[in-house]
Amino acid sequence: MFSALSAAYFAIGAVLSLRFGLMMGDALSRTYAAQAVLHSRDPHVAAIGFVFTPVTALLQLPLVAFSDLLPAITRWNLSAVAVSALFMAGAVLQIRGICVDRGLGRIQTSSLTAVFAINPMIVFYAANGMSEAVFLFFLCWTVRRLVRWISTDDVHELLVAGIALALAYLTRYDAVAAIAAAAGLVFTVTALRRGWAHRKVMLRRAVLDAVLVAGPGLIAFLGWATTSWLITGEAFAQFSSAYGNTAILAQSGGGTDDPVGNTASVLTALLALGPAIPLLLPSVAGLSWRRRDAEFLVAPILFGAVLAFQALTYITGSTFGFLRFFIAAIPLAAVGCAQVLSARGTITARRPGEYARDRIGPAAPRDRTTFRRVVAAGTVAVSLVSLPLTTYVFLQPSLSPQQYAVGHLLDRNPPAQAQQIIASFSTERAIADYLDAQNLPDGSVLTDSVYGFAVVAASARPRQFIVPSDEDFTTVLNDPADAGVQLMLTVPNTGRGESDALNRRYPTIWDNGAQIGLLDVEVPNDGADQPTWRIYRVLATSKVR
Repeated sequence: MFSALSAAYFAIGAVLSLRFGLMMGDALSRTYAAQAVLHSRDPHVAAIGFVFTPVTALLQLPLVAFSDLLPAITRWNLSAVAVSALFMAGAVLQIRGICVDRGLGRIQTSSLTAVFAINPMIVFYAANGMSEAVFLFFLCWTVRRLVRWISTDDVHELLVAGIALALAYLTRYDAVAAIAAAAGLVFTVTALRRGWAHRKVMLRRAVLDAVLVAGPGLIAFLGWATTSWLITGEAFAQFSSAYGNTAILAQSGGGTDDPVGNTASVLTALLALGPAIPLLLPSVAGLSWRRRDAEFLVAPILFGAVLAFQALTYITGSTFGFLRFFIAAIPLAAVGCAQVLSARGTITARRPGEYARDRIGPAAPRDRTTFRRVVAAGTVAVSLVSLPLTTYVFLQPSLSPQQYAVGHLLDRNPPAQAQQIIASFSTERAIADYLDAQNLPDGSVLTDSVYGFAVVAASARPRQFIVPSDEDFTTVLNDPADAGVQLMLTVPNTGRGESDALNRRYPTIWDNGAQIGLLDVEVPNDGADQPTWRIYRVLATSKVR
């Protein structure tokens, strides 16, 4: 199943990239970061950057290592697609594992797994190289291990869950909410198991269990922040850097001061991705209360923490309201469907703990009743009914601006905005071809990575570029002519272009060359939200002011 899903997801991603040229900017920027580590004119691990977490880019290094021989790996974002395909296939297997651990029948397990695997959001983010696939895998892995721990009280499950949460944090910052939620859940469950009769022992064990599950995440948090501070002088570049999310939000005009409207958007996104959640969660909560089944708590608390974090940051205007930020609603609904029926069978544990609990055995008469089969069919039907609604929202430009263009890939005359989304980075690929054809020596083209990442990633000769991760970038920027720079890639000094290093050093460079460059070519952009490029040839006798 893993091999088949990985191959299918990768094939879809390859078609989207190679046939239609549809690529996501965030995914391509991670590919550029991996390329900078290995193939820039100043290759080093720190070139991966500290604005975003490193795992998605690090995972691409084995494939990007071959991009000198096969430039298509980075040009068409294939390394990122391979990573997302593998990890989303892994997330599907974790959902299947949760169903198997629950003791569900083969048909119900296969059906719930299949519905999750073919959800349009799952397929798209398995095929486009974004970090959502990797993040979902680690989150689903955590949920499965904590569900198992509820039944087995096996300390090994806590350790694995803690490692998964640490890797989730190094994939997306959202995981900080899941780490806190997991620590609170484990502390509470352990405390309730032991009761207040031996209060000191109870508190000590509860704290120890909480540390086991949250400790790796805390180490990852502190380690990444410390490394960033030591190298860049900024512990949390995502918030303080000119390239970070806070700056992007301000420059792009994102984030609205409309809590009511933002709340409505959040609810719409949650209902679109998990339309069964309002029905499933109260029902499963009531059934679990009757059964004294604490396994139910894990998924709503962990997935819910991530969703609540995204909802809160968007409602307060601190981030964008992209539909993909609420993708955790999909596995939450899938796990909810799996937990409608009571657990049965046993979970094999490496070392069952003192509070391992017995479950209903597979031979219990009520497990073979018609009622159980009807309920199982109902859970599959509920999950199936959600697919048309999710698909509909997926194709609406007002609700799904990053995804809806997929529905127009086969149109002969797609809407203009959809065509621009599909054509994103086609202009940057053309610029890369133009530069490659000139056979420039290393360090001949000065560019920032704000928009320039797509040009560098598309180039077969990435060493010709001088980029911000190069240690001498500031020196070169201050005197391009003296450093042997021949060309400079510039963008308008508006919007996100305000953070471009060339614009910050030479505010009028895009307008008139700032007396250090002569306009070589202007390139209007075919992509959505992409700038018109001006390539300036450096004046040999330029005087830097």
